Amino acid sequence: MKPLFSSLLLVLGLAFSGLPARAQQVPLSDGMTFNGWEGDTNKFWRIVDGAFVGGTLKATVPRNDFLCTIRNYTNFVLKVKFRLVGTAGFINGGVQFRSQRAPGFEASGYQADMGDPNWWGCLYDESRRNKVLVQANEEEVKRHLKHDGWNDYTLRCEGPHIQLWINGYQTVDYIEKDPAIPNFGIIGLQIHGGGKAEASYKDITIEELP
Repeated sequence: MKPLFSSLLLVLGLAFSGLPARAQQVPLSDGMTFNGWEGDTNKFWRIVDGAFVGGTLKATVPRNDFLCTIRNYTNFVLKVKFRLVGTAGFINGGVQFRSQRAPGFEASGYQADMGDPNWWGCLYDESRRNKVLVQANEEEVKRHLKHDGWNDYTLRCEGPHIQLWINGYQTVDYIEKDPAIPNFGIIGLQIHGGGKAEASYKDITIEELP
């Protein structure tokens, strides 16, 4: 019986060794360089303590600007730590996804938004339909939000299904019904123009889904 049992274990081992490994979160930034990203890294973006930082508290940011991945992504779970601070004007930022570079400095596509008074956790369609697709429950979001600290954004895109979470609280559960809207694109980090503000992003990881 021992040879038969050993053979069975060998066959099972070979069979299971051929199974695909479960995908894991992989970093999109090394915390030290802009490798894999493109944008105005001379004027609008810099790296501070491992984080991408857009904007400044010393002067009003003149326009929207985006730091974007070089490659496209389709189905994924994206995790980003973010912090948004400001002293005057419109203090706003966001995470672009399934987006495309628009002419000039803009990006066009979905945005997981952030900022006062009513942008935290919303799903906005930037430079395309130019409207809020899902308005988050702002009172509930702010119960989970650390206004001056680091927060966690989680984005899940699978086919037409889009879900967003801030610090574990789900803010968006959306099904895209327009077949003309692309289901792939770049990931981008926004600093919005019009305020003395800094948007910081770090520990950016992605798990690609089938």
